[in-house]
This record gives sequence, C-alpha cells and structure tokens, in this order.
Amino acid sequence: MSSLHKSKIAEFQSILSEPRINLSVLRELCFNGIPFEGGIRCICWKILLNYLPKDRLLWDSVLKKQRETYDNFLKEMIIQPGIAKAKLGLSREDVTLEDHPLNPNPDSRWNTYFKDNEVLLQIDKDVRRLCPDFSFFLNPTEYPCQLIMDPENEYETLRKRVEQTTLKSQTVARNRSGLTNVSSPLKASASHSLSDIEPLPSGCEAHWEVVERILFIYAKLNPGIAYVQGMNEIVGPIYYTFATNPNSAWREHAEADTFFCFTNLMAEIRDNFIKSLDDSQCGITAKMERVYSTLKEEDEELYLRLIAPSSDLFFCRRLIREQLLEGDFTVNMRLLQDYPLSDGDVLPILKKAKELQDSK
Repeated sequence: MSSLHKSKIAEFQSILSEPRINLSVLRELCFNGIPFEGGIRCICWKILLNYLPKDRLLWDSVLKKQRETYDNFLKEMIIQPGIAKAKLGLSREDVTLEDHPLNPNPDSRWNTYFKDNEVLLQIDKDVRRLCPDFSFFLNPTEYPCQLIMDPENEYETLRKRVEQTTLKSQTVARNRSGLTNVSSPLKASASHSLSDIEPLPSGCEAHWEVVERILFIYAKLNPGIAYVQGMNEIVGPIYYTFATNPNSAWREHAEADTFFCFTNLMAEIRDNFIKSLDDSQCGITAKMERVYSTLKEEDEELYLRLIAPSSDLFFCRRLIREQLLEGDFTVNMRLLQDYPLSDGDVLPILKKAKELQDSK
C-alpha cells in the first residue's frame, strides 16, 4: 500500500471518527474515491445515502430500529403470505369464495398474489443475470436470512413461487401432427433461471436471492413504481459493497442496510423509472433533451455523430469521444453498451460531469 493511499485512509478515518460528521467535507473527500479498507466505503455510502445520521451517537439505535423494521417487512410480505399459500387447499371443504383463486374481486388476496408473481418473475429474470461475468452473485451468502431459512417454517419461498409460477404458466397446444407441445411465455427466462444455475445445498441461499428479496419488498411497498428493469443494476453495487465489508458485524446485516440505502437513492431518481412521467418536465425525455442540448453546446461534432436513433440512452452515461468519432453507429453502440471502464477512467468522467453541472 502506497504512502499516499495510507494518508487517504487516515484522512477518512479522522473525519468518520468525529462525534458529528461534517457532510460537506465528507462529500468533497468522497468525490475522489473512497477506500475499501476497514469498511470505510460502506460507512460513507450509508452516510451519503441518508441511512446513517450525522450524529455518531445515534448510529446504533438507528441501525437497530431499521433492521427490526426490515425483519417485519420480511414477515409481512414474504413469510406470512407464504405460509397462507402453503395452507390453502389442505382442507377443501373450508374453501370460500374469498379463498378461491378464481375470485373476481380485484382486492382479493389471490388477485394480489397473482399480480405480485408477475412482478416477481421480472425481478427473478433480471437478478439471476446480474453481472453475468462476475461470479459473486451466484455464490452463497455466509449470512442466509434466518427468518427465511428457518426449518420450522413450512411456507412458499420466493424461489418456490418462481418455480411453481413458471411451471403453471406453461401453455399446452397441439400441432398439426396431433403431438402435444409444451411452451411457456417465459421460456427464455425460465431456461436461464431454472436450469443454468446449479441449486445450492439446503439452508443456503445465493447473493442474487438476497437481491431478489430486496427488490420484491421494495416493489410491494412502492406499488406506484413497483419494479422496472434497471433497478437491479442500481441495487447490485450497493449490496455487493455492504456484503463484502471487512467488518463481519456490518456484513451480517447487508440485506437490511442495502434495502434502506436503495430506497433512499430511489427517492432521488424514481422519476426516471415512472413511465407516466416520461414526457413531463421531471421525466426521462426532458432530461435527455437537456443532455442533447449540453452535448451540442460543448461538442457539436460529437453531437452530430451520435444523433442517430436509439443512441441517446447510452451516450448520456459515457462519453468516449475519440472512439465514438471513429466508429460507425453499430460499432459505437457496441462500445457504449460494453465499454471496459477501469478504476482510473471513472474520476475524469465525474469531474467533467461536475464541471458541466457547475457551468449551468
């Protein structure tokens, strides 16, 4: 470790050891990168995402309360519905219209269950392929959720819900030869989800399952936005950072801490995920127009090169000017979608973005 890096770590430790954190100083220091050593990055993210208060004396009580709240979410939204589902049908003579899956009432628990499954299947498809070149999310967590893994609880887990819903969604059709073909509208995701990933031993759960649970609970608590593809890419780095914290006492609660940090972050950017707001002043379309305008003012040559259809959502995130000017549309799209960013590439991009923001 270089003396410069040691000095940087010491500077962070000094700020974080203060009884009351100076947010403006911390933000400025974090802008140039946060060390991972000693769990510094995890703590800084939790402070910057308004999960931990500035007063250090309040940290223990806040964490205890929030983690208990998350446990209650697990019980209310996953465990209790799972137990109820497992018990349904065991005593058919007691089944009423309210308990029946064909109950037409939109507020019935079965209707809610089926709608939740639609969201869950989309989440499941996305989290299983989260960072496909990175094995971390396929590995078992060292801290599986004890509430979920409790052998005393015979209930339908999210994993079982996905497997059963995928199977039940299959449709049977006969071809002209009279042979029966089984096909599923979820065939692509199912084949990747259920057969490509080796099952873990009983009592274990993979990191992607933890991320799935976080996103499912968020969707349940935020029905106006629910789940939109791309949220998995936002929550993934937060969870990875917390789940790899060198401090085991913090690492053990990565799931709950990630949920609240992700929720706070989404409160800032959720308008980008609400389709009905796309064409409003706070929606993604208006924001893209501002990106177009800024790019045209700063670099008209690159603007004209990238004005081709469908390029907008990519170039606003990464600008690699020289390569983009040399490539055609197809090459540029491939570059923008899978550009190999190294640690040294991020800071200049952030500095340029800040410079453009300050100039407006």
